[in-house]
Amino acid sequence: MILRFLLFWMTIVLAGASGVALSQDADPTPGEIEFATKVWPLLESRCISCHGSETKDLKGGLDLRTRDALLRGGGSGEPALSLENPLQSPLLLAVSRTSTDWSAMPPKEADKLSSQEIEFLKTWISAGAPWVDERRIGIIREKHRHSTGIRVNVRGQSAAWSDREYDPANLWAYQPVVRPNVPDGVHPVDFLLQTRLDAIGVPPAPRADRRTMIRRATLDLTGLPPSPKQVLAFRLAARQDRDVFQTLIDRLLDSPHYGEQMARHWLDVVRYADTSGFANDYARGNAWRYRDYVIRSFQSDKPYDQFIREQIAGDEIAPHNPENLIAVGMLRMGPWELTGMEVAKVARQRFLDDVTNSVGETFLAHSLQCARCHDHKFDPIPTRDYYSMQSVFATTQLVEREAPFLPQENTSGFDERKYLEQRRVHYDAILARLDAQEAAAAKAWAEERGLKYVPRAEGLRKGVPEDQLAPKHIGFTPADFGNERVARKGRERLKWELDRYEPIAFSVYSGPTPNLTAVSQPQRMPKDPTTAGQLEETAILAGGDPFSPGDTVTPAGLSAAGGHELPPQPRGRRAALAEWIASPKNPLTARVIVNRIWQWHFGEALAGNPNNFGATGKKPTHPELLDWLASELVAKNWSIKAIHRIIMTSEAYQRSSRHPDPKALALADPLGTSYAVFKVRRLAAEEIHDSILTITGELNRSIGGIPVRPEIHTEVAFQPRMVMGTFAEAWQPSVLPQQRHRRSIYALKIRGQRDPTLEVFNAPSPDLSCERRDVSSVTPQVFALFNSQASSLRAVALAKHLMTRSKVAKSSPVCEQGPVITDAFQLAFQREPTPDELKACLSHWEAMTARHQRLEISRPPRPREIVREAVEENTGERFTFTEPLEAAGDFVPDPDFADVDAQTRGLAEVCLVLLNTNEFMELE
Repeated sequence: MILRFLLFWMTIVLAGASGVALSQDADPTPGEIEFATKVWPLLESRCISCHGSETKDLKGGLDLRTRDALLRGGGSGEPALSLENPLQSPLLLAVSRTSTDWSAMPPKEADKLSSQEIEFLKTWISAGAPWVDERRIGIIREKHRHSTGIRVNVRGQSAAWSDREYDPANLWAYQPVVRPNVPDGVHPVDFLLQTRLDAIGVPPAPRADRRTMIRRATLDLTGLPPSPKQVLAFRLAARQDRDVFQTLIDRLLDSPHYGEQMARHWLDVVRYADTSGFANDYARGNAWRYRDYVIRSFQSDKPYDQFIREQIAGDEIAPHNPENLIAVGMLRMGPWELTGMEVAKVARQRFLDDVTNSVGETFLAHSLQCARCHDHKFDPIPTRDYYSMQSVFATTQLVEREAPFLPQENTSGFDERKYLEQRRVHYDAILARLDAQEAAAAKAWAEERGLKYVPRAEGLRKGVPEDQLAPKHIGFTPADFGNERVARKGRERLKWELDRYEPIAFSVYSGPTPNLTAVSQPQRMPKDPTTAGQLEETAILAGGDPFSPGDTVTPAGLSAAGGHELPPQPRGRRAALAEWIASPKNPLTARVIVNRIWQWHFGEALAGNPNNFGATGKKPTHPELLDWLASELVAKNWSIKAIHRIIMTSEAYQRSSRHPDPKALALADPLGTSYAVFKVRRLAAEEIHDSILTITGELNRSIGGIPVRPEIHTEVAFQPRMVMGTFAEAWQPSVLPQQRHRRSIYALKIRGQRDPTLEVFNAPSPDLSCERRDVSSVTPQVFALFNSQASSLRAVALAKHLMTRSKVAKSSPVCEQGPVITDAFQLAFQREPTPDELKACLSHWEAMTARHQRLEISRPPRPREIVREAVEENTGERFTFTEPLEAAGDFVPDPDFADVDAQTRGLAEVCLVLLNTNEFMELE
């Protein structure tokens, strides 16, 4: 009896020491509830990857998987928990970052625990840090579920994950698309907006006038302003406003420039650039073919579901179709590199993370990388789902593969290749001179030692002992070392640039991962892509670390959005994923694209974050309208142009931007979600650039082709830029005006050297997906548009264009040149000047003409080479080298102030003012 009594109390003591409840079915204590529902999920998601991994050393020797391990502590020998003084527990001091005795945890500032998470730990430790096993955790969570949330069943997840609850309002995007009923005879968009209009109690603005409507629609759908002739014909059309506007919409949708404007929006999202980014910002010579594929797709109104399939899996669907091989370049649009100085496995994982997140943001409006290291904190996307979707791309390999040019591709301008060939000759001459110099020094070295001279490379191949071969680069000066590196790396970069003129696609293929340690030239298809390399097996990575694999996963879509298991074989995974994404049953896909289209027209999306339909994104202001448009897209065979027509024929789109009672509207609708007026927006950077070229008469309207180089600020063009361990070439503008004056979508887009004029007007960086462009008003915009050389050239071009078009004799005094100013207003603003405006412009023209008659202006000579100075990395000494500007000799400049008479200069000053007005730069 006594023995049984002692055993009973020993059990109690041992159980209390380990923090485990005696009965698995007993009511849990508050501390156990805190541990099961808050603390253990926190430790699992934020700490265990470094302090509990089975596959790598414990950081600091601290194991957080058991209470006993916490009480033992780590390498310091001090327990991580202090039950006598809970608030001084080292674990708590480390995560709260309040003591210099303990390293901050997690180490990165961006990953630090929130104040609420720290409170969870305080409460638990103060309660004696009770610990319960996994079964008990499940029981406690089941009993203490929040009554306000809803459960989301996630395929194949642990009980801990499936127990999570969410605010139903945050799960709107996962619900099936439900088409609301719209009565016959009413416009669906206006009907579904009417409830909000009724609620504010303020009548909407009247219909915009015809001049405003043609300017709005033309810039919206083409990114270019209408001509005075088009405006006049539209204003004088005898039919009803709605009929004539419908005809205008159809004409604009058929315009060859529609595809360019829509492609600009899409390329923002997928991060198009002509270079690879990072430190090795080498050219993606053939990326332009993807850009033109996007233009063609929008222009032809390719069904959006087909557009999805081709970009995700075109090579798997039709591997012999060049268009499909080009389309999958979308998967590679993010920045990427693999050098000999980094670990290949890390570079590979960087691509897999990038492509997984890119597909999620672009097509599903989900930033999936939030779940790379831990289960998503806000959305029903567990880490397992993230890696299951990443598994789809585990057999996707990067390649530049043969793809014959299509008849519709623009292959003009290939004669520019001669400048690259001249650069190669320059590099070859440097290397040949240095090789001869090294050979002479090596021969002398061998003769001094009585050895037979053998070229170093040949000797190493034949196994000649190292001490019988001259040292590498013997006889080199610091300048020789530097020039050798410049020329050798320059030749490497040329391999990518020369691909621009070859029938090669920036593409992918499906197969095992090749064993690459560095990429120093374009990668071609292996002879047997099905066996070359190692077939990757995707596993959940602790903390996103590729060297800490956990459970393996198989390909699948997102569980919360109805994703299912996908084929495990290497080929066909992406095609299956594309089918799931492009399915009419997918609740996200159609909503995502119609939301983007709405934003392209109104400047604001119905769901305010087009890349984020999760809990942290803005909720739809008009969910029924979003669903109606999504269902209509599918019903119209995924036609993008059909959605444009629906949106643009609504009263909401055709309203004036000026309300009769703006104060009342501002009070009733401060966020502008009623669409009672059409919101004014500033033109995008490219629209400003292209509109200026349009009204100056300089725009080259040809479609597609290799990238062109417009003139950019000289300091930016010639600034030293490090690439691949040496200097990149200076920016050299295309030699002919008709080449430089193409639409900005065709300008070469270098990640490490952005056009400052476009950048200052909020053109986004191509490193991150841009869901919506910022609009800022900052002082540098004035310098870019009013004081820059580029603006002066365009002002002179417009002045010359106006004088050429004018029927007034050029010799007539300025006071008689009123028709020229009227023509300028019609080109820039699609209207005539008021009497006061005409008078002011003529007065300014006359004053500026008088000023320029007193000035002598000359054009500075154009440099033919650049002398650069650098530090040689082998010796640490400075050296100089000369970079020739091969195209400078053929460059045909635009007319400048120095090339025109004083009267034309005076008119150019007026034109410069017009190009800087809000009326020119804003869309009403």
